[in-house]
Amino acid sequence: MIKIDSISKSYGKVKALDLLSFDIKRGEIFGLLGPNGAGKTTTVKILTTLTKPDKGTCFIDEVDVINNPFEIKKIIGVVPQENNLERELTVYENLLIYGMLHKVRDLKRKIDEILKIMELTEKKYSVVSTLSGGLQRRTLLARALLPEPKVLFLDEPSIGLDPHIRRELWQIIRKIKTEGRTVLLTTHYIEEAEALCDRVGILSHGKLIALGTPAELKKDVGEYVVEFIDKEGRLISEICHSREQAYEIARQRSDGVMIRKSNLEDVFVKLTGERIKEIKEEQ
Repeated sequence: MIKIDSISKSYGKVKALDLLSFDIKRGEIFGLLGPNGAGKTTTVKILTTLTKPDKGTCFIDEVDVINNPFEIKKIIGVVPQENNLERELTVYENLLIYGMLHKVRDLKRKIDEILKIMELTEKKYSVVSTLSGGLQRRTLLARALLPEPKVLFLDEPSIGLDPHIRRELWQIIRKIKTEGRTVLLTTHYIEEAEALCDRVGILSHGKLIALGTPAELKKDVGEYVVEFIDKEGRLISEICHSREQAYEIARQRSDGVMIRKSNLEDVFVKLTGERIKEIKEEQ
């Protein structure tokens, strides 16, 4: 459904993407995981025609993204990081204007349908600025889905939401997949990637350093982690390939030892030596 081949993009002397290549299958939820500055948002901007790469090619549903941006816009929906709803208009007015711009047929009926799916019917005539952050994110999703796109891009979809609202949003994203849509989401929330994604690509400094299902990636680096405090008071994590190896390491330590299952951040640390939330600057 999506094919990226050797995409590079620089901003001045900073290389945001460095010969990035990967494919996304039709109907899967694919996650781009990495710290701020890894190149996640730049990738989404290229695929959604907001910026052009310096070199490389990319296709969505066999349509050339770079050379046919207007055709691409007909088959994609985008939920950006920033909330770009018209805050002084109602939920219904936001959807109505968006639907008219995209020439959605039978618009009023489709608005009612999407509001029901997003559980926003009761908020139909509420002014956006009066809604909670979670309800505004739902409205952004509803707007993106209104033209019935084949591919949905979610750039940090649950950023700034509390854990309860975040999980409600995850349920909605899972429903979207059951409709046969392809979803690409960027996130730095480890739990989000593990809960939603069929496959994950891990980015670091514009390069793809790992690709696979969450289970495959964790198995490759080790399925268990032993954590303990060293003599200097630092938290040490050792990744192990078996439970027996983890218990053996734990027996060699004194108090304060914990054994847990590995997660995608452990994969990232193993591959790069950095933690996902340590890098602050996004390109």
